[in-house]
Amino acid sequence: MPKKIVTIIDYDMGNVWSVVSALKYLGVHSELISDPEKISNSNNIILPGVGSFRKAMKTLRNRGIDEVIIDAVNNKNAKILGICLGMQLFGSYGEENGRTEGLGLIDNKVELFKVSELGKNKIPHVGFNQVEFQENKGLFKDITTKANFYFTHSYRMLIEGNEGNYAKCNYGVNFLAGFQKNNICGVQFHPEKSQSNGLILLKNFIDLT
Repeated sequence: MPKKIVTIIDYDMGNVWSVVSALKYLGVHSELISDPEKISNSNNIILPGVGSFRKAMKTLRNRGIDEVIIDAVNNKNAKILGICLGMQLFGSYGEENGRTEGLGLIDNKVELFKVSELGKNKIPHVGFNQVEFQENKGLFKDITTKANFYFTHSYRMLIEGNEGNYAKCNYGVNFLAGFQKNNICGVQFHPEKSQSNGLILLKNFIDLT
């Protein structure tokens, strides 16, 4: 059986090398790809991301990557994992720097944490926090029900209306920490910076069929 090759989309929005290093540690071969045609022909895709929702979507559209992601996932059954901003881009729209349409792979909006819901917490949400999984299977297989993962973000998706198996985290308010909806997966945290729990999750994504 041929080894799986993971395509990491390189669009100048995040530290892709930490993802490459984590996959290498797992013995998984990955390639940094910016060519839309090559992304279109990929079966295992990771969309990382750090920074502005608006800038990221503009970059994906200008390079023609947005359409090939949607086509690969919806029509070719490629599996995809969005990390941090990458997961947020899967949503219907984001509110950072004005409303911007997302990829629309899931029907969630991305909003700034509200001061009224944070209590004593501050923006951004940075550091390890406990994640609670709905079901310990698929993307979340072999991870304890309440495990710690590393976060750094100011915007979040809420849980309401989410479909599929999901994970939640509390930072004054419960927000969507991760999900698996068939071949579409996303995590708000950084698995590549989350030590053993993150490595388990990345391996689970690779092993999904």
